[in-house]
Amino acid sequence: MKTLQNAGVIPLFPLYAIVWFVQGTTALDIPLEVLGHVNIEQLPTITEQSPTSEIAFPFDESFSIKCEAKGNPEPEFRWKKDGQDFHPDQDPRLITKENSGTFVINNNGNVTEFQGIYRCYASNKLGTAVSQDIEFIVPNIPKFPKEKIPPLIVEEGQSVVLQCNPPKGIPPLQIHWMTIGLQHIEQDERVSMGLNGDLYFSNALEKDSRSDYCCVAAFPRIRTIVQKTAMSVIVNRFESVSGSESHDSTGASANSILHRKPQLMSPPGGQSDIRLVKGDLLQMECIAEGLPTPKYKWVKVGDDLPTRSRKENHGKLLRIPKVNADDNGRYMCTAENSLGKTEHYFTVTVEEPPQWEIKPESQLYMIGSEVTIKCTATGKPQPSIIWTENGLPLRDAPGSNRKIFSDTILIHNAKANNSAVYQCIASNKHGTILANANIMVMNLPPMILTKDEQKYAAVVGKSVVMDCKVFSSPPSTISWTKDDTVDSVDGPRFFVYENGSLEIHNVEKDDTGQYTCITTNPEGKSAITSTLDVKDATKIMELPEDIKVVRGSTAQLTCHAAFDISFKNDFQTQWKKGDLEMSVDNIKNTGYYVNNGVLQIINVSHEDQGIYTCIAITPLDQDEASAQLIVLDVPDPPVDLVLSEHKNRSVKLKWIPGDSHNSSITEFIVEYEESHWEPGKWKELLRVPGNHASAHLKLHGHLDYQFRVSAVNAIGRGLPSEPTERFKTPPAAPDKNPENIKIQGHLPNELDIYWEPLMPIEHNAPGLEYRISYRQQGSEEEWTEQILKRHSFVVKKTPTFVPYEIKIQAKNQHGWGPEPKVITGYSGEDFPAAAPEDVNVEVENSTLIKVKWSRIPKEKIQGHLGGYRVNWWRMKSLLETKKSHGEKHSLTFTGDRNHGMVPGLKPFSEYSLIVMAFNGRGNGPGSLPVMFSTPEGVPEQTPIFKATNPKQNSITLIWAPPLESNGILMGYIFQYQLINDTNDLGNLHTVNISNPETAIWVAQDLEPHSKYKFYLSACTRVGCGKPITEEGTTIMDARQPTTLSIPSTTLSPVANATLSSIGYAGIYGGISTQGWFIGLMCAVALLTLIMLIACFVKRNKGGKYSVKEKEDLHPDLESQVMNDDTFCEYSDNDEKPLKGSLQSLNAEIKAAESGDSLVDYGDDEHGQFNEDGSFIGEYTGHKDRGSMEVKGTHQITA
Repeated sequence: MKTLQNAGVIPLFPLYAIVWFVQGTTALDIPLEVLGHVNIEQLPTITEQSPTSEIAFPFDESFSIKCEAKGNPEPEFRWKKDGQDFHPDQDPRLITKENSGTFVINNNGNVTEFQGIYRCYASNKLGTAVSQDIEFIVPNIPKFPKEKIPPLIVEEGQSVVLQCNPPKGIPPLQIHWMTIGLQHIEQDERVSMGLNGDLYFSNALEKDSRSDYCCVAAFPRIRTIVQKTAMSVIVNRFESVSGSESHDSTGASANSILHRKPQLMSPPGGQSDIRLVKGDLLQMECIAEGLPTPKYKWVKVGDDLPTRSRKENHGKLLRIPKVNADDNGRYMCTAENSLGKTEHYFTVTVEEPPQWEIKPESQLYMIGSEVTIKCTATGKPQPSIIWTENGLPLRDAPGSNRKIFSDTILIHNAKANNSAVYQCIASNKHGTILANANIMVMNLPPMILTKDEQKYAAVVGKSVVMDCKVFSSPPSTISWTKDDTVDSVDGPRFFVYENGSLEIHNVEKDDTGQYTCITTNPEGKSAITSTLDVKDATKIMELPEDIKVVRGSTAQLTCHAAFDISFKNDFQTQWKKGDLEMSVDNIKNTGYYVNNGVLQIINVSHEDQGIYTCIAITPLDQDEASAQLIVLDVPDPPVDLVLSEHKNRSVKLKWIPGDSHNSSITEFIVEYEESHWEPGKWKELLRVPGNHASAHLKLHGHLDYQFRVSAVNAIGRGLPSEPTERFKTPPAAPDKNPENIKIQGHLPNELDIYWEPLMPIEHNAPGLEYRISYRQQGSEEEWTEQILKRHSFVVKKTPTFVPYEIKIQAKNQHGWGPEPKVITGYSGEDFPAAAPEDVNVEVENSTLIKVKWSRIPKEKIQGHLGGYRVNWWRMKSLLETKKSHGEKHSLTFTGDRNHGMVPGLKPFSEYSLIVMAFNGRGNGPGSLPVMFSTPEGVPEQTPIFKATNPKQNSITLIWAPPLESNGILMGYIFQYQLINDTNDLGNLHTVNISNPETAIWVAQDLEPHSKYKFYLSACTRVGCGKPITEEGTTIMDARQPTTLSIPSTTLSPVANATLSSIGYAGIYGGISTQGWFIGLMCAVALLTLIMLIACFVKRNKGGKYSVKEKEDLHPDLESQVMNDDTFCEYSDNDEKPLKGSLQSLNAEIKAAESGDSLVDYGDDEHGQFNEDGSFIGEYTGHKDRGSMEVKGTHQITA
C-alpha cells in the first residue's frame, strides 16, 4: 500500500486497497460523518491546556488555568494540586464553566495560596486522559533588605569587591551599578561587574573614592526595579618613605608591596563544574585582582573554542549560546600580568531533558487483534518510563491478557474492555513529559464518508483523484469499477491509495465515464458512484517573447491560448509582473492596457522592467508563460567626479559610471567650461572608451576650469554629470604657433600672408602677439621680422613669382612659443607672357577633334601654370556660303600638357580655334587662329511630323525638313506598323524616300478602324538620324474629310519609292483641288517663313564679327582682370552638347555617329585626359567610340 505522498510510484498488482480507519497523529478521532450514522463511544482526549509554567503577574486582572477535552460520552474533569485532589467548583473565588475543566483565578491582590503544580484529568466511562503538569507561580515583589553599610576603606592598589546580593524574582534579572544621580559607573579592564552582580576592582585608584555606589536590580517581566542602599569606598593614597609618588602606565602608584601577580576573585579555587541543559546559554567568568591589571585568555583543552563563542566584559566572560553535546569538555581561563599568571578550569557537562524518541500513538483495533503500545524517550540522564491507564498506575488495572515491559505494552486477543487511555510518562531531573494514547477495540461495518454521485472533471494529460473515504473495523477491501463493467480498473495509469481514493495519471478522453467505489469487510459492504468528465487541456499557443524597448515607447506582449470549448464563459487571462498580479480594474490608470490577451505598456519607464507572466486560466487548469521586458535608455550621469594628481597643466579626472540601462556604455565625453573667455559655455575636451572611468586632462594655461562627464551608449548620449570643483592653471608661454598658413600673391609685386590665429584658450597668458619672419629663398639675407597682433601681413615691392621662406611664432607676457616651422611660398603672379605655338587640329569625327600645341617656356609662365585653355567659334555651316561669328566656346585642360580632345562640335561646319596658357593671375596671349572643318553627320529629327486626313484604308503624313541636316540631305526612311490594343505588334513596313524635297506621304492599304504608329528619319550620306514618331487611326467608311487641303505644287510623286511588305504607295490624282490640302500647305509655308526669319536674326545678331574675332584671337592683356577666364573654367554659352543619334528601326540602315559633349572632355568633375590626349572618364563610360566611322584624314596647321 502507498500513502498519498508517494503517488508517483505506479503499482503492478490489481487495484484494491485495505482501509482500516482515518486516524490523527496524537489522538484517535472518529469522523463526524461516522457519528452521524452510528453512536460510537470515544475515549477522552485533551485538546487544550495551559503552558507548563503560568506566572501570576501582579498587573494582570485574572489568570486562566486551562484544560479542555473531548470524548463520547462527554468527559468529566477533576484536578490535583501538588498531588492532592483540588475542586475548583467548590471555591467561590474561582470561576468555572460547564463541560470544561478550565477555571479562572481573579487577581484580588492575594493569590499566593493558589501557587502550586496542577494536573487535569478528563474521564468518561471508557477511560481517562491526563494533562501535563501546570505550575502556577505567584512571584513575590523583590526587595533589597534595609541595611546600613559601613564605608569600605582600602589602600591604593588593593582589590575591592562591592557585593550586590540581588533579591530573587522572576527572570530575567538585569543588574546595573549606578550613582545616586543615575549615572552608570564606568567599567573597564580594571573595574567590572560579575555574573552575580558584584562590582570588582582589580586594583583600586584614588579616583575610585566615592560615597554613592548603588546596585540597581531590574525585573522586566514584573515591571519592577529595586535599588540597594548606597555604598561608600575610600581609597587612601600610598606614599613611599621619601614622600615621593610615582605611577605605572595604568595610573596606579608605584608600590613595591602592592605590585603582585594575579589572583582570582571569581570564581574561587582552581576548578569549577558546570552542568546545563542543551540549548541553554553557557557563561564562564574569570575576574582576577592584581597589579598591573591582568589580561585574560580562554582556551578549550584539546580542542578549539566553538566558532559561535564570544568574549565579553573585556575578556573576562566567555559566552557560548545554544550549547549541545559538542560543547562538553574542559575550558581554561588564564589571567596574566607582568608579574605572573593564574588559571581556572571549567568542566562543562551538557545534559538534556526528556524528549520522545517513539511517542505512543492512538489506534483503533478490531476485536481479537494483537495490540502493541510503544514508548521510548531520550535525555541526559536517561529518563525513566512509567505507564498509567486512565491516570492510574498500570499495576492497579486488572487484565490477564496484558503484559508490561519497560517501554512496551502488549495486549493479546484484545477485547472491547481493553479500550482505555494509556499514559506514558518519561522523567529525569530536568523535567517530565507525558503522552496519552487512546486505544479503542471495536468492530464496525464499512461506512463511506464521501458523498455519493460526486462529479469530477479533469484535463487531458493531467491527473485526477476521486475520493472514497472509508471508516471500518476490521479494515475494508476497496475496489473501483468503470461504467457497467464488473472488473476493477487496471493499468499503470490507475492507482488506489490507502484512504480509498482512486488516482488516474495522464488522463485521456476515453477515461470519461461513471466509476464505482466498492468497500467490503466481514461486518458488511458499501459502495458509491462518481462521474468523471475529461476536458481538453489549456495551452498557451502564442507565447510572449523577450523584448527590449526604449524608455518612453510602447511595449507589447502577446499571449493567446487554446482551451476546452466548454470553458468559453469561464476562461480568463491574467498577467503578473514578478510575483505580483496585475489588476485588470486599474490597468488603464497605471499605463497598462490589456485586450484579447495582448498586454500593452504605454510610455515605458524603468519601473516597468521585469519578468511578465501570462496565465491562461480555466476552472480546471492553467498554463503560463513568461517573458522579460528590458528597458533601454541613455546612461545615467556619472557620479562622484574627483580631481587628483594635480599638476600645473594637467589633472586626472575620475568618476563612477551611472546606470547604463541595459545598453553598454561605448564612450564617455569629458567637457570643460572656463570662466575667462566663454563663461557658462561647455565644450568637448576629449572622449574616453566606455570601459574606462578616468582620464588625464591636458590643459591650457591661465584658465579657471571645471569639468563634467556624460556617457554614450547605443541609445544615445545621457545627461551630463554635476560639474567638478574649479581647477585653475597658472599662466605659461604659448604651446603652439599659428597653423594653416596661406601665402598668396594677388598682385605681381606683393606677397600676402594669412594664418589661423590661436584660439583664446590657447593664449596661455595675456598679451598674445605674432612675430612674422621672411626672406627670399636661397639668399643670405637676414630675416625681416614684424611683430603683429593681427593674423595677416602683406610684403610690398617683391619680385614677380619669387619663392620666399616664412615663419610665424606666437608670444605672450610669459615668453615665446616653440620654434616655428619654415614655410615656402611665392610672391604674386603675372599673366603668362607667351602664346602656345605649333597648334595642330586632327579631326576625329563629325563632332570631335584632337588639338595639339607646343608648351610655352617655363620663364614665360610667370606663376603657377594652371593649364591651357582652348577657345573656338563656329564660322558657318558648309551648306552656307556666308560666314558668321558664332558664340565662343571654351574648354580648359589643367596641368602641363600639350594636347586635348574637344567634343560637342557641329557636323559639316567650319570652325576657328586658338589656344592660350593660364596661371593663377589669368590667361596669357592666344595662339594664331587655326581654321578646320568637320565632316558630315546624321540629321536632327524633323521638327514637324503629323498624321492627317484619315480614311478607311489610308492616312496622310506631312512633315518639315530638319532644322540641322548636318550634311547634304539625301532623303527619308518612312516606317509604320499596326499597334491596336493587343500584346502583339504588327509587321514593320519600310519605305525609302530618296527625294529630300518630299514633305508629304500617303500610307495606303491600311486596315479600317485601326491604329498605326509611324516613324520618320532624315538621312545624309553618313546615315539616318533619330526617328520621330506619330500615331494615327483609320476610319470606318470611305467618306472624304474636308478639313484640310494641300497645294498642287507639292503633289509630285516620289521617284523610285518602293514599298516593303505592302507594295506600291501612290498619290491620288486631283488632290491639289482639295481644300484641306491647300489649307495645310499654307500653314506649313507660314511656319517655315517664321523659322527662317528667326534663324537669320540669330546668326546675324550684334553685327560684330570682324571686331569680336580680332579681340578673341589677340586678347588685350592689360584689360584682363583676375576674375576673367579664371582657373579651370570654360564657357558653353547658349550652345548645348549634341545628343547621340538613334538607330533606324530597320536593321539594314547603318548606325549613326554619336555626338560628343563638352562635359565629357573638359577639366571639371566629369572628365579628364591622359598624357597622350586620349579621353578617360564619363566619355568612355557612356559613348561608343566604335560607332564613329567618319574620321578626319587631313591635318590643318596654323
